[in-house]
Amino acid sequence: MTGRLDLAGQLEISRLVYGMWRVTGGDTAPAHVQAKLEACLDQGITTIDQADIYGDYTAEAVLGGALKAAPGLRDRIEIVTKCDIVAPIGKYAHHRVKHYNSSAAHITASVEASLAAMGTDRIDLLLIHRPDPFMDHLETGKALDGLVAAGKLRAVGVSNFRLHDWSLLQSAMSTPLATNQVEISVLHPGPFLDGDIAWMQERGVHPMAWSPLGGGRLFGSEAARLRAVLERIAAERGSDVPAVAMAWLLAHPARIAPVMGTNDLNRIKALSGALDVVIDRETWFEILQAATGREVP
Repeated sequence: MTGRLDLAGQLEISRLVYGMWRVTGGDTAPAHVQAKLEACLDQGITTIDQADIYGDYTAEAVLGGALKAAPGLRDRIEIVTKCDIVAPIGKYAHHRVKHYNSSAAHITASVEASLAAMGTDRIDLLLIHRPDPFMDHLETGKALDGLVAAGKLRAVGVSNFRLHDWSLLQSAMSTPLATNQVEISVLHPGPFLDGDIAWMQERGVHPMAWSPLGGGRLFGSEAARLRAVLERIAAERGSDVPAVAMAWLLAHPARIAPVMGTNDLNRIKALSGALDVVIDRETWFEILQAATGREVP
């Protein structure tokens, strides 16, 4: 379970990924952000997840500040970032309505902006953040292939795509799509049951899981019954609830990479504890039953 994941033969990522969607909600001083990155690297967590929209389009620059202060970090990490969401906030405040833009011009401009914000010459993995119902797949695919050929992207993937969205974009690309980052957790087990994980597994695609702790909802009153099951399993294994929840994802044969987004440095230092928690088949189904509130048919 501790091995790295090969994404379509283009890029290797760590089994656990550190997500920076909350990075602007705390201390953004370069030294503090650097401490978070070092804490990840000390545990073998080398993959850092970003998006242009995080922090109202400012989070990438926070990472860039840390990399500028400690340039040696850049070659020790893989940077994942995303584009295509245009929300009327930050630099896009002048727009009337939130929308998606997968046009060649927007993707190219977004990549250039991300490279500048993070102070790097390449993005290791670019994800199209949301499926765009107005996408011209031929235009989008050609733009993404061109950015890979230019060396600005090492790999390309998607986020929140269903099979038909994936197939449409892939049909217009020579570059294999590397991954699909989707919401999966004990509070959102649907992808295990609706075919999404199955089709990725069939194609050898290793999914990335965003919000693997349900965005903190796992610790709310609505999850009390599920949490009680996780607490018992955690006690039996000398662990804690977050580690068990992540280990449930890690145990699946699709080889899922959870994206963890805590801003607490001490919690960051403990993320790799999930790799030590063993979830056998019966325990996996016990957690699934607690998650769905019913036995399997």
